[in-house]
Amino acid sequence: MTHADPNLLHPAPSLVDHGRGTALPKPSLETPLMRRGAFVLDSHIDATNWDDALTSIVTWGAQHQSRYVTLCNVHSVVTASQNVAFREVIAQADLALPDGAPVAWALRRSGHPDQQRLNGPDLMWRYLGVANEIGQSVFFFGSSDDTLAKLRTRINESFPRLCVVGMVSPPFRELTPDEDQAYIDQINQSGAHVVFVGLGCPKQEIWMAQHRGKIHAVMLGVGAAFDYHAGTIQRAPVWMQKVGLEWFHRLCSEPRRLAKRYAVTNTVFVYRTLKAMLFERDKLNPDGRR
Repeated sequence: MTHADPNLLHPAPSLVDHGRGTALPKPSLETPLMRRGAFVLDSHIDATNWDDALTSIVTWGAQHQSRYVTLCNVHSVVTASQNVAFREVIAQADLALPDGAPVAWALRRSGHPDQQRLNGPDLMWRYLGVANEIGQSVFFFGSSDDTLAKLRTRINESFPRLCVVGMVSPPFRELTPDEDQAYIDQINQSGAHVVFVGLGCPKQEIWMAQHRGKIHAVMLGVGAAFDYHAGTIQRAPVWMQKVGLEWFHRLCSEPRRLAKRYAVTNTVFVYRTLKAMLFERDKLNPDGRR
């Protein structure tokens, strides 16, 4: 069986299946209409901190609310700026967190000076620590069987009381309706409070949006976090993470696969950001004076 690559960029046409008339679920009525944050390119990103983000996830999970959380980096916001359907996926998320350092920097420029980077691997590990203490159960959906086996070993060593109620590596191909329903039933019957989704951007975000209202748990799209914590992919040193160079470490690790993506997305992000900054400067100083 072929398994999902947790980092693969899937083509935009899969965002909405017009042939079957599949539409993305409407936002939950319980989702706050106004949230602190700012637009980064064309996507609204939440301005929040670790404690508040974890509190929301724990609270929603305790009630088995069907919600989803996106972790947004440069790749995410650039993809959203180029694809209206994916932009809607980000817009409808119950939380859209600043995963990438440049996204967090953009929030700081937009009036949230204390904004931290809330990245997927760290969010996953912090939540697992909380769940280990309070008794919430978790499910893992994505990656490969080998990675999931190594991840389970690492989790058992780090969180001996954590209740892992399921780990599934779905096939890379599109699922049939019956297969999809079987996974939905498996997750719901497991009683999971939180489902970590590691299918890669934008596939994992699309999957979560299409399954809100079907899966009775909080879904978190954490990308390559499974591989990082399983040890199958080496994460950048902490100093590189702090100065926003984790992307460069990944590029050096997988240059053939990531070079084109980073060349495009990073260029678009820098161009759009600089253009916005120049526009703001000209708007504040129409006569060219400081």
